[in-house]
Amino acid sequence: MRILTIRAIAAPLALVAIAGAAMPAAAQDTDTAARLRKVEAEIRALQRKVFPGADGKFFEPQITQQQTAPTTTTNTASPTAVTDILARLDALESQLAQITAQTEVNTNAINLINARLDALDKGKAADANAPTDAAKPDNGEAVDSNLQAMTGGSDAKPAPAPAKPDKAPEAASNTGPSAQRLAAVQAITKPKTDDAGDDEYSYGFRLWDAKFYPEAEQQLTMFVDKYPDHWRISYARNLLGRAYLDDGKPQQAAAWFLKNYQADKQGARAPDSLLYLADAMIVEKDTKRACIALAEFSETYPAIASGRLRDQYEGDLKKVKCN
Repeated sequence: MRILTIRAIAAPLALVAIAGAAMPAAAQDTDTAARLRKVEAEIRALQRKVFPGADGKFFEPQITQQQTAPTTTTNTASPTAVTDILARLDALESQLAQITAQTEVNTNAINLINARLDALDKGKAADANAPTDAAKPDNGEAVDSNLQAMTGGSDAKPAPAPAKPDKAPEAASNTGPSAQRLAAVQAITKPKTDDAGDDEYSYGFRLWDAKFYPEAEQQLTMFVDKYPDHWRISYARNLLGRAYLDDGKPQQAAAWFLKNYQADKQGARAPDSLLYLADAMIVEKDTKRACIALAEFSETYPAIASGRLRDQYEGDLKKVKCN
């Protein structure tokens, strides 16, 4: 009887001891989960500080108040603390991967934009450097012989250009250009770089671009004479021809266009010169020689005829009727 009484008292005490041992473990899991939620909240806040303006695609709403662990427990099954931590680490790694991928996409986009801007700058510089050479043929026979040279005849070079430019349209008298024109020309600055030849050419281009054609003719002629081996020479001869053509002197222009083509058919502006030669002949109403130039252009530069200069080439074909 006494033994039964002792066992009846000991059984409840054992249950209490087991429950007491389990409670610290449950409390430890609750503390770990709460600490992990706090760390995650701080990481999200840091992400928003580093990447301002982020949206829900990459970050969850910022946690402004720490949520407390539930005060009641249930008997339903729940993940262990380790499983919960691993799941959350996977989520963090996924977010970091998304941020890294977006950074790479943005970097590539910026690189492409920079490359396109560089290409545009180079294209503008190339257009600005359209070649021109100033030389004036003695008469129409010189132009004829140059055109024959293009198709295998004798080679006739342009005569030297006059030392001084023609009288400016705005000139008030026969004594020279007006003070207003001189001031306008002086306002155009000459570049100063390590390449003196390129500076001279660029100055001639600026004069031509400002429609000071006689001054451009003189400047570009000086460049051609002084820098015959410069890398800008094909540009300069071509631009000189364009200056004469824009100045209403198609014969002088034709001589320089043909010279530029014959001097170096692989020159940077040799195709342009051959096409502008056709333009000069069209202005002269010389359909035969215009057609010869157009045929030579399409045969020598088929890729350019269907590419960079296609519009100009097709426009010239519409102006003349070639057999």
